[in-house]
Amino acid sequence: MASSQPAAAASKRQYGYHTSLLTAQDCRDHVHLILGSNPLAASRATHSLAAGAKPIFIAPPPAIGTELHYGVAAHISSGAVTHLARPFADDDLFTLGRTEVDGVVDAVFVTTTAGGVVNAQKVSALCKKHRIPINVVDAPALCSFSLLSSNVDGPLQIGVTTNGRGCKLASRIRREVAAALPTGLGAACARLGDVRKRIVDEDHRKAAAAELTVVDGGDEGVDDSIDQAATFNKLITEAADDAKTRRMRWLAQVCEYWPLKRLAAITDADVAAILESYPGTANNNNNNGHSGPRLGPSPGTTGRIILAGSGPGHPDLLTRATCKAIQAADLVLADKLVPGGVLDLIPRRTPVSIARKFPGNADRAQEELLEQALAGVRAGKTVLRLKQGDPFIYGRGGEEVNFFRRQGGLGDDRIIVLPGITSSLSAPLFAGIPATQRDVADQVLICTGTGKKGKPPVPPEYVESRTVVFLMALHRIGGLVAELTRFTDAEEEKEEEQEGVVVEDDNSESKRTNGNGRTRSRNKRALWPLNTPCAVIERASCPDQRVIRTTLKYVAEAIEQEGSRPPGLLVVGRACEVLYAAPLKKGRSWVVEDEGFKGLDLDDLSPIGTAEMMGIAALA
Repeated sequence: MASSQPAAAASKRQYGYHTSLLTAQDCRDHVHLILGSNPLAASRATHSLAAGAKPIFIAPPPAIGTELHYGVAAHISSGAVTHLARPFADDDLFTLGRTEVDGVVDAVFVTTTAGGVVNAQKVSALCKKHRIPINVVDAPALCSFSLLSSNVDGPLQIGVTTNGRGCKLASRIRREVAAALPTGLGAACARLGDVRKRIVDEDHRKAAAAELTVVDGGDEGVDDSIDQAATFNKLITEAADDAKTRRMRWLAQVCEYWPLKRLAAITDADVAAILESYPGTANNNNNNGHSGPRLGPSPGTTGRIILAGSGPGHPDLLTRATCKAIQAADLVLADKLVPGGVLDLIPRRTPVSIARKFPGNADRAQEELLEQALAGVRAGKTVLRLKQGDPFIYGRGGEEVNFFRRQGGLGDDRIIVLPGITSSLSAPLFAGIPATQRDVADQVLICTGTGKKGKPPVPPEYVESRTVVFLMALHRIGGLVAELTRFTDAEEEKEEEQEGVVVEDDNSESKRTNGNGRTRSRNKRALWPLNTPCAVIERASCPDQRVIRTTLKYVAEAIEQEGSRPPGLLVVGRACEVLYAAPLKKGRSWVVEDEGFKGLDLDDLSPIGTAEMMGIAALA
């Protein structure tokens, strides 16, 4: 089935302009013809040289009494640029290029059209006829490509284009974007790229020694245009095939979840810690999933532990209590899903540790956090365990409270739990989905899509007036949909065991009809219809929030095609279409809303100022 229409196509119909396919070209050893000898020609040569290309200036000799532009002259004198002091000839397009492409040049830049020096229309037509990329200054209609306003920081390049609608504005936007990024991010890209190469090389050497074949494990770093796959958070088991891809997947998790400021400050020690392989993670657990030595009480303990929820993502959604805890904490132990905007509120003086809960490592990483928390509390510190959402909604908050209670000297007065806005109820709101709606949905069910050790949980039965929110489900969406819409093997086996015990006929009270109109026994749950509306909500309340609206029939296909933007959740039920009136167009199976979340721009409002409030209070 077809996916949603691209945002570019939608914008073209709505606003009457097109958007471009942005690409990054490997121009090493390419031949670029630059027609002209003005300041723009010098700038084009600088960009070409930076990309590894070989520029050739073609321009008539300067008029008597004048000199070449100093930028052009500097390039020529350096020997890095060839200068042909003559007018351009059509044959130049097919004779000055590389031998391996039969002399055809790789790109043409026309930097001047003044005074008839270059017939830009003719050059453009000839280039387009022979599929030679061409850029003509101030003539978008003659161009087959344009250059972006770009910022370069090591291997990191950021480009902005307005597609000819405002070149100066593009430069301003580029500067603003670049200024908002943390210093050192380019160096971090280089360091993490080296780590990825090291992992690949080591895995291939080990495989060669063992005469095995290495599969790259779907690493997401090969093409920058590809989003995370739907299996990004898939459980890693102890199987050999999973072990081969473990380190690469952990690296991908770091790149996805760590705040950019933290990535920009990454060190060799951080890299070593990230890629450390924990032995025996599958068999180390006891006491409700927590293991390790029980530490005895420390005399005179004065510290405390605070478990707090950071909400769904946007820092404005923190409670005031959690904001105070962030400012007061001596040590912050944060889960990997806590967004950068919240972590930015932590004072610089406060040490921060981010959980290394990557697939296949969650239990050992949890133990690490608990050990760090205990050590901090026993040193008399206020330790903040900062969690995403609410600590008691699939956040292991209750387990952690039990763990700390078992440690001598930590009474309930030293363990504080602060609530947070849970994404299970707020994310639907940010997507325009009322979890309850009169005459549509009178109940809400919050479920996990993945049980302990990756085991599928018991699927909920279909209730027409119910809204179900699934957390931790998108990485196994195909399996979840199958469990909701079909009886599981265990259910079928149980039914077969009961055959002959219950005699069913048309009048039997043990007969029921599910939502599909299919008769079922009293012991079987009602199955979910495949046409049940649903929505995938990712990065709720964040600037890159995305919503995919579809039905259970197509949701797995939609996620597979659109990719993943974790963290995300699934909302299922009729409430998904209450406020979303636009129907799917013919031939479309889902709709993607990728405009980001902009519902908390409260700074743009004009509330009563502080001074006015103080004046009103004085009059009261």
